[in-house]
Amino acid sequence: MVAQAQTASPAKRTYTHREILEVMSGLMLAMLTSMISTSVVSTALPTIVGELGGQDQYSWVASATMLTMTVSTPLWGKLSDLFGRKLLFQAALGLFVAASLVAGLSQNMGQLIAARAVQGLGAGGLSALSQVILGDIVSPRERGRYSGYMGAVFGISTVAGPLLGGFIVDTDWLGWRWCFYVVVPFAVVASLVVQKVLRLPSVKRNTSIDIWGATTITASASALMLLLTLGGNEFEWNSFWTYFLAAVSLLTLALAVVAERTAGNPILPPRLFRNRTFVLTSIASLFVGMALFGAMIYLPQYLQIVKGLSPTESGLMTLPMVVALFLAGVISGKIVTRTGRWKIFPVAGLLIVAVGLFLLSRLHVDSSEWLIGFDVAVLGLGLGLSMQLLILAAQNGSDVRDMASTTAGVSFFRSLGGAVGVAAFGAILTNRLKDEMAEMLRAAGITLPGGSDVRLGSPSDIQQLPGPIKHIVLESFTRGLETVFMVGVPVAVIGFVAAILLKELPLRGSTVTPPAAKPLGKDDLVLAGLLLELVAQRVERADGERSALLTAVARMAPPDDRSERERARSVARTVLRPASRALIAQAAPPQKDLVTRGVSQ
Repeated sequence: MVAQAQTASPAKRTYTHREILEVMSGLMLAMLTSMISTSVVSTALPTIVGELGGQDQYSWVASATMLTMTVSTPLWGKLSDLFGRKLLFQAALGLFVAASLVAGLSQNMGQLIAARAVQGLGAGGLSALSQVILGDIVSPRERGRYSGYMGAVFGISTVAGPLLGGFIVDTDWLGWRWCFYVVVPFAVVASLVVQKVLRLPSVKRNTSIDIWGATTITASASALMLLLTLGGNEFEWNSFWTYFLAAVSLLTLALAVVAERTAGNPILPPRLFRNRTFVLTSIASLFVGMALFGAMIYLPQYLQIVKGLSPTESGLMTLPMVVALFLAGVISGKIVTRTGRWKIFPVAGLLIVAVGLFLLSRLHVDSSEWLIGFDVAVLGLGLGLSMQLLILAAQNGSDVRDMASTTAGVSFFRSLGGAVGVAAFGAILTNRLKDEMAEMLRAAGITLPGGSDVRLGSPSDIQQLPGPIKHIVLESFTRGLETVFMVGVPVAVIGFVAAILLKELPLRGSTVTPPAAKPLGKDDLVLAGLLLELVAQRVERADGERSALLTAVARMAPPDDRSERERARSVARTVLRPASRALIAQAAPPQKDLVTRGVSQ
């Protein structure tokens, strides 16, 4: 029977520290490449739109990637169960490279938006599968020491994207198309590394594609993203399209619930939502995504428009956040590995994120660069303590069979939170900016040809505005960003509350070796033998009355037509008494030695 159990459940391969680092080098390089692609266009977008035209489609270049990345994340986890982690990871990488080349070759906005949407599909796969593969090769107890590196890559890529995009645009001999070409060599190297070092065991999983679940989840998330992206821009919030998209999102969400409850192998199994750890980590990740992406999209605008920094300089100003995020992620991961305690880090991290957003909301036009650097470092510290350890907590609290679904689900909610945060914060900034400018122009008695509806140009154009109007624009923009960051504070606090409610489950796969069992001494052996002899005597002397001892001993015998007393006496005679004698003989000298000693004396 033992052999059969081992055959049914083969031992999981243990990877050495060097092997894990080799695999992670490919995973991190792929993640760095994909995440840079989602943020690299933020500083290059004005130049791109100026060459290709289509100002009315400005927001779609960034939103298309985030939309497809969000809705595809759960699909990659389920597909990897069916076709294998390595094959799907390489497919996502290949899809991403092809889409990057097409984006760089685009001749109009339609082609660029379509290519960016396909890029998002590949980026969603790389982001989700990197965490799934890490969960496959590293136990939760050991994962803390490596998850910090993954979180650092996430933060570095989020900041390096705008920095790299600004450098490329500022360099005359490159041009904006290299914002897409530059990631291709990194992706190719990542693919070669993964092909060489990733050796996952072939596991046959009884799964299938949940077509209806995939369709309804994608439709619901897509309708929500379209509403948040286009609402207030392409159509009024109080309009037919707002209510139509909201109804579509809610209806397909209800259908998704039905589909997942009836599917044989659902993308997001309903049992996950009965798992308290998964629900709370998903909620916390949702609000972490809102805070992270909301801050990172609009912080460069503050640096470029209000402070007048170049795209490259604004990227350099975010380096304190990268350093703090990296150090916090690595150090907290090592502490988790050594101690096995993890809850304190996401709890403290989300509280620090709320503090960091509050500090950013206090920035003004004349804030010093030292103060800005300190504020973004606080934000990076909080993100580094919370992001990856939330995924670790979710993976540790799930069944092994749900590893891919759990990881993809938490990543999905973090991406969804980022998409919602960018759209919601953008709407807040636009409305507050418009109201503040109108009020300040009216207070200053300035009347513009176009009224109070001022169209802001590029950061360099704003810096060339006449003094009074420039002051109004900068002050209005600062107040708008103050509102954006202040809204982020309660968002982070909600995530903090979710982290507090998490139960700190012991990490599986502890590397602490338990002390070896101490062998029994001779006195212990004699004591055990005498206890068995005592039990045998009590059983033999028992009368016909029913007793707990008699029942327990009788159950040691195979069931037959004998009475309970007879079966108990049989066990006492054939099992207990021979075992008692064997234990005493193991501890005491043989009887012949005792006889010899007695004769000699």
